[in-house]
Amino acid sequence: MHTLLLLGDEAIAQAGIDAGMSGIFAYPGTPSTEITEYVRNSGEAIKKGITAKWAANEKTAAEQALGMSYAGKRAITAMKHVGLNVAADVFLNASITGANGGLIFVVADDPSMHSSQNEQDSRVYGKFAMVPILEPSNQQEAYDMVHEGFDISEKFQVPVMLRITTRLAHSRAAVVRKQERAQNQFKLPDDLKQFILLPAIARKRYQKLLDNQDAFQELAEQSPFNQYFPGEDRSVGIIACGLAFNYLMENYPDRKVPHPVVKVSQYPLPHNHIEKLYEESYRIIVLEEGYPVVEEILKGFMNQGKEINGRLDGSLPRTGELNPGIVGKALGFQQEEPADIPDLVTRRPPSLCKGCPHVDSFLGLNEAIAEYGKGRVFSDIGCYTLSALPPYESINTCVDMGASITMAKGAADAGMQPAVAVIGDSTFAHSGMTGLLDAVNDKSNITVVILDNATTGMTGGQPSAAFEKIEDICRGLGVEENHIRVIKPLRKQHEENTRIFKEELAYEGVSVIIPRRECIVTLNKRMRQKYKDKNKST
Repeated sequence: MHTLLLLGDEAIAQAGIDAGMSGIFAYPGTPSTEITEYVRNSGEAIKKGITAKWAANEKTAAEQALGMSYAGKRAITAMKHVGLNVAADVFLNASITGANGGLIFVVADDPSMHSSQNEQDSRVYGKFAMVPILEPSNQQEAYDMVHEGFDISEKFQVPVMLRITTRLAHSRAAVVRKQERAQNQFKLPDDLKQFILLPAIARKRYQKLLDNQDAFQELAEQSPFNQYFPGEDRSVGIIACGLAFNYLMENYPDRKVPHPVVKVSQYPLPHNHIEKLYEESYRIIVLEEGYPVVEEILKGFMNQGKEINGRLDGSLPRTGELNPGIVGKALGFQQEEPADIPDLVTRRPPSLCKGCPHVDSFLGLNEAIAEYGKGRVFSDIGCYTLSALPPYESINTCVDMGASITMAKGAADAGMQPAVAVIGDSTFAHSGMTGLLDAVNDKSNITVVILDNATTGMTGGQPSAAFEKIEDICRGLGVEENHIRVIKPLRKQHEENTRIFKEELAYEGVSVIIPRRECIVTLNKRMRQKYKDKNKST
């Protein structure tokens, strides 16, 4: 098969297409977004009839993938690490129901929090669910592991986690494709009660999962993704997990490490390789992106007196990404001091786009709420979170998807008046609707501002699940018709918009203001495409 130059995300997507995947379901979240984007834009995927859908949130995406697996087809659900929190219910229970068609959870972790609220390690979830975990060290392995993951999933009827990190997701390398595989035929589970988690059935399914642990361990012991490399200098033995293996190799231009090395890219941990390394080495150092997962496990089952170094003892930083320099320093290499580069250009923090409709929304809100004082605006995950920065400094919280409405409700119930929630249209559909229902049911005194820019702007302009439905949703949840206000966030309408903000802030009850204007980025894209199409037709 021919070779392609692919991002890690794209390698996973292409592998799904080649491995007989019938569907991919996701909610956009950096650094995982490009996986689904690639499939949606692939002529091959379209020709093969592969479903590639954006869901309202990660939980609904994962459930759709599980449903496709139930029907005997191969499916992927992709998300970032905090998205797995949203999908945790289905992920953990799917380990009990098992799979029918191959099912892969692709989870992209974000160490150093480049675009995230935290840097949690999804391997913890995989270990919690007791399912096989694959962690590629390069783009080729990411591609190969999709094929392997589907095979493992179908052989043992279990979902498989494929864990990647930001650098792998967004770096590019040559990938050799495998022979394409046809999609599975429709096939119901052999046991039609398999997916019914009533206690009597769930206990049997859980026992089956437990019974498979020895087989998963054997898979890891024999996996070509896990390797032992002998070395003559046994003063230190190195365990390098996933992408950290590449960082290790970059410290040796000839790719010959003098120390014994265990490369870990499939879990559970390969005990045979690690026990051999432990016996042969004076001390152990663990290189892993994210939490000290492997280091903690080793200090449990291999705690026999030898020193084990890593993130826990300070040999590596406890937070942030690894890189070749950090790994080299941990191995004792002399590191050059970074050059003192003068600040020739003033650093510019991220900001809302020029012409962004949110700017006028926050200018109106700021003026309307000024008489009440600061600290009363709860916000959410989206590009509008940048309103926390100067010159707007409009919002006071950003915790997780949908938290703006429920936090505002809690503050209002504590006596804060007014309490304002600011949430985007896509985030509202993702996980804001239930919070609004709580507020309506309890008649809470909050003002909810749903910024409707007709897209999922922060991740590149994917469709919003709430597009052209927001007023109907609010009415359906019980918000009073005359307190659902739609405004046009434009500078020329500033006085009118500010007046409406003031009226609803003064209202004692649940009110919703919907500033509606298309995202300036998607508008420009749409107009450029319209211009191109017009020129083609003429």
